[in-house]
Amino acid sequence: MDELMPTTAFRIADLAARQDEAVRIAEKRAVDRQHAKGKLTARERIGLLLDPGSFVELDQFARHRCAEFGMDANRPYGDGVVTGHGTVDGRQICVFSQDFTVFGGSMGEVSGEKVLKVMDLAMALGCPVVGINDSGGARIQEGVVSLAYYAELGRRNAHASGVVPQISMIMGPCAGGAVYAPAITDFTVMVDETSHMFVTGPDVVHAVTGERVTAQELGGAAVQSEIAGNAHHRAADEQDAIEWVQTLLGYLPANNLDPAPEYADDTSSVVTPADLELDRLVPDSPNQTYDMTELIARLVDDGEYAEVHSTFAPNMICAFGRVQGRTVGVVANQPRHQAGVLDIDASEKAARFVRFCDAFSIPLLTLADVPGYLPGSDQERGGIIRRGAKLIYAYSEATVPKVTVVVRKAYGGGYAVMGSKHLGADVTLAWPTAEIAVMGAEGAVQVLYRRELAELPPDRRAAARRRLTEEYRKRHTGPYLAAERGYVDQVVTPSQTRLQVARALRTLRTKRQTLPAKKHGNIPL
Repeated sequence: MDELMPTTAFRIADLAARQDEAVRIAEKRAVDRQHAKGKLTARERIGLLLDPGSFVELDQFARHRCAEFGMDANRPYGDGVVTGHGTVDGRQICVFSQDFTVFGGSMGEVSGEKVLKVMDLAMALGCPVVGINDSGGARIQEGVVSLAYYAELGRRNAHASGVVPQISMIMGPCAGGAVYAPAITDFTVMVDETSHMFVTGPDVVHAVTGERVTAQELGGAAVQSEIAGNAHHRAADEQDAIEWVQTLLGYLPANNLDPAPEYADDTSSVVTPADLELDRLVPDSPNQTYDMTELIARLVDDGEYAEVHSTFAPNMICAFGRVQGRTVGVVANQPRHQAGVLDIDASEKAARFVRFCDAFSIPLLTLADVPGYLPGSDQERGGIIRRGAKLIYAYSEATVPKVTVVVRKAYGGGYAVMGSKHLGADVTLAWPTAEIAVMGAEGAVQVLYRRELAELPPDRRAAARRRLTEEYRKRHTGPYLAAERGYVDQVVTPSQTRLQVARALRTLRTKRQTLPAKKHGNIPL
């Protein structure tokens, strides 16, 4: 009997080795399939995001409860998600990365517990959390348990909102209940061609509506970044997505109590040749356009800034930059797109950005060149009154330092909404050629002098209209009437703008302001 024991032990060991080898082969095939799709693995993504050697993994050996759910007893470690913490440029963050090679990255009880644990850790440490999404969705075998953890994650996202920055990276599929967690986070990045987000997939859409649509057409990166506005950046590939997140984190504080990173101020204290170029930025003709990003580049340090939502509502620019080494949030109309007009998408885009900056004590720099709100039945039926009011609410609620520059025109409701003194701007500057009025001179003359112009002979009407327009523009649209009323603090030449903006923000560093005590307001959602 004793002579048979070594043989039996050898057979058991051999069987275990074969099983381990089979597992390794299966894992390699899963990784190869991932790479064949142009996608990295969960660990490869974390390795690129974090500083080398800084990652500390949590719950590496966690496994799903196979017996309870009747699942395969050959249980891989990790349960479809890699969680932990590390550093980006030496600053602490928490991270979870769904592993599509294990159960399709689906969320079950154990994987849900791991994600919630790292979310709780981020709140306890007071550091940003980055979620890398690449998942088939809810784990069907675990039924309602999977759904419960999606809801729990949404609650964690809501509680962390405004406390620590939350960033979602969509690196593959993200569908059904899984989409709502990224929707609550502050910034979402998608990868072109390889990632998608939707509540119901193409098969369900076809079954219910008869419409045939691909995953990319339904919720690909192009759709979500340009039309739906759910993605803040559309990356060319995963490397681009990771680099954008690293850049973004460099502008943000770790939490709502800590300041954003501050860098040495090496900007010039006198007018530079780049400043003088601003004197020629705005065309003489009010009908000619220009690029607002040229002004932004001359106001922020080294001309560097990170734009968010760049392809969604391009008539509004939202970006992070630095002035004298400190982070600022820039909100600006873009005359190159629809003359910088305010519409539903632009209002909501800017409102959410303003609220983020206020939550994390990031000063706001507003550059206004706005003809007003976009007219039309589509906008009215789409809810421009309710949805446009979000921007008024956001600026009014913000207590961070707010500096506004009226660059060319500020007409009607657009003047009031774009960070005006009346919504709480601390310092308001205007260029000498700025027009601040209820409407443009041409439109005002059409309303005020319609009868007089109609009575004139046709050959004299055009000349009279030009004369009246010029008279109205000189009398009513310049910045000096607003300055007389205290609505504009200074009228500055364009070349002085950088110095005056920097001075204003420097003065406001010690600003303290509180709002009336309340549980929370009721923004018109």
